[in-house]
Amino acid sequence: MSLLERIYYLHARIQDGRYPNSGDLIGEFEVSAATAHRDIAYLRDRLLAPLAFDQKKNGYYYTDSGFRLPFADTPRLVTLLGVLQKMGEETGLTNLPELRQLQKKIAALVSPKQQGLAELIHCEWIETEEVAPSVFSEVLNGLLNRTRLRITYRSPGEREYVREIDPLRLVNYQGRWYILSWCLLRDSRRLFHLARIIRAERTEKRTEHVLAPDDDCLAGSFGIFKGETAGRYWAEVLLTGTAAKIVRRQRWHPLQRLEVTEEGLHLHLPLTDDRELLMKVLQFGSQARVLAPESLRLKARTEIENMSKNYNYSEK
Repeated sequence: MSLLERIYYLHARIQDGRYPNSGDLIGEFEVSAATAHRDIAYLRDRLLAPLAFDQKKNGYYYTDSGFRLPFADTPRLVTLLGVLQKMGEETGLTNLPELRQLQKKIAALVSPKQQGLAELIHCEWIETEEVAPSVFSEVLNGLLNRTRLRITYRSPGEREYVREIDPLRLVNYQGRWYILSWCLLRDSRRLFHLARIIRAERTEKRTEHVLAPDDDCLAGSFGIFKGETAGRYWAEVLLTGTAAKIVRRQRWHPLQRLEVTEEGLHLHLPLTDDRELLMKVLQFGSQARVLAPESLRLKARTEIENMSKNYNYSEK
């Protein structure tokens, strides 16, 4: 039985006016006298319970009947921890031993009646990829210890190459894990998808590059394809029908601007790369139209024309 279960037991008996003592803990949980006394001290000293001992009744009581355990009846806390656990499972970190430790800690943190709450949470991301536990651990160590890493990376085209990187930020975007890094070969910042890193190893070198707290390279533009903010520009998309009603309630980017006109909803977004926005526009079909910049409007039109060729055939 966990410490928290014994604390809940002790707390409940005090609230019921049962005047429990160390003997009750020993008898109920089959723990040693030393453990029982530590539990009582934990309730008094760490949880600041107004605990007093009644010599006549040979047990403990609260001098303030309104005292509550700080973690009692907190389904929101359990929900938050459960979401973190489910996020790890659904974003490619299933094999991490730390995730299993988190599950155990959740069970130890909450009352028995709340332990099933995490199982009532369902989180689902699509198009996720498994991250090797060894890679994840090395990346975290590199970040925390400011150590340069040598990674072997496999591109979407299955080409493998080796890079030395200074890790800057661990990024989760739409369920996928990335490491924002300074690439020594390219002498610029690059995002590497963790699931495509085959091997990661620490070097003896310290990182030379850091990300300043006020650097907005991650938040300065829409989408995962990040570029330098000096190359940022604005795109405008017109949404109509159901798409307009949906997007009006959404936040695609902190700097977005929404404008309602007779035509529909005008969505303005900062970009440094237009690939992801193009995919989003195509997702809404005829209810989304690129207005600016002209280069993106032409890309959208060309892609739609090429897509139509896939369906331009006569049924036999």
